[in-house]
Amino acid sequence: MSTAIVVGAGIGGVTAAVALQRCGWQVTVLERAAELGEVGAGISVWPPAVAVLEELGVKGVAKASVQSKPAGMRRPDGRWVVTAPDLGVELPVMIHRAQLHDLITAEFGPAVTVRTGYDVRSVTQDADGVTVDDDLRADLLVAADGIRSAVRTALYPQYAGPRYSGFTAYRGIADVDLDDGGGETWGRGQLFGFARLIDGRFYWYGTANQPAGATGEPAVFGSWHDPIPRLIAGSEKILQNDIYDLTLPLVPFARGRVALLGDAAHAMTPNLGRGACSAIEDAGALGRHLMRTDDPVRALTAYDAERRPATTKLVKRSRSVGRLAQAGNPVLCTVRDGLFAVGGKLMALRARR
Repeated sequence: MSTAIVVGAGIGGVTAAVALQRCGWQVTVLERAAELGEVGAGISVWPPAVAVLEELGVKGVAKASVQSKPAGMRRPDGRWVVTAPDLGVELPVMIHRAQLHDLITAEFGPAVTVRTGYDVRSVTQDADGVTVDDDLRADLLVAADGIRSAVRTALYPQYAGPRYSGFTAYRGIADVDLDDGGGETWGRGQLFGFARLIDGRFYWYGTANQPAGATGEPAVFGSWHDPIPRLIAGSEKILQNDIYDLTLPLVPFARGRVALLGDAAHAMTPNLGRGACSAIEDAGALGRHLMRTDDPVRALTAYDAERRPATTKLVKRSRSVGRLAQAGNPVLCTVRDGLFAVGGKLMALRARR
């Protein structure tokens, strides 16, 4: 039986383990943390990623209930700029990261072994396989160890790696009673978004321009339209993380028998909500290519050829949207909002025709 090592047990890593398992591989998952699980808040799962999960047999990722109120883009005073139906936007499934992680790991069978508290120190490979720390040996290694991937650094020591976006993010889960479709509110150098999770709670996030390493509560949003202050007040815990993405051009996702996946390969800003979805799609593509050939090196080469161009476009698009959303110049913000409003009206008119 072919064997694989997956470094990292986040969303991408565990999805890769399920995909490899379905290919008939014996999989060892190495996780640095003491326990298997996910931290964080909500996550948007777009249709292509939902399709991959369904193909892998993951159950429970269902569409959220129909919104009773519109979702879209607003100004800080609550006035609508454009609604999602006007733009023809299909809303994703919103789910807590920990819940999605549990649904994926529920598909682990006897072919998957998990070792927690394991900090990978070295990776070497030869024509026949990959060795981790002179201890573990496998036919293939998948590096899903995040934006500061130790495996990527070992493979490409000259690569610049993570790049600070210029803004920090706040996230929380609020258990409040709201009848609001959610969406995003764009201000000057700040953004706030929220959506209902499939369990009925609300996931919210806010971003603010500031130097890396600065800390503090998201007080700027306290004067924004309802229900933003209520969402913040109704959150037991607020997370803060400076936002980084990876320097372009991205390095190859495959070298010999080692593949990069998820944030280790293409970490992007959260402005498109596609980061974890891209990791899930990586895992689906990896499994698909491994099913087509008995040669792991050929499969990884095909995986890189499919996924690197696609995710490079997403990194660029997400970075561009982030610059637009975080704009601080008042004139630019006025023009930006006006263009969105006009664009929404034109798209709505086209749809009616």
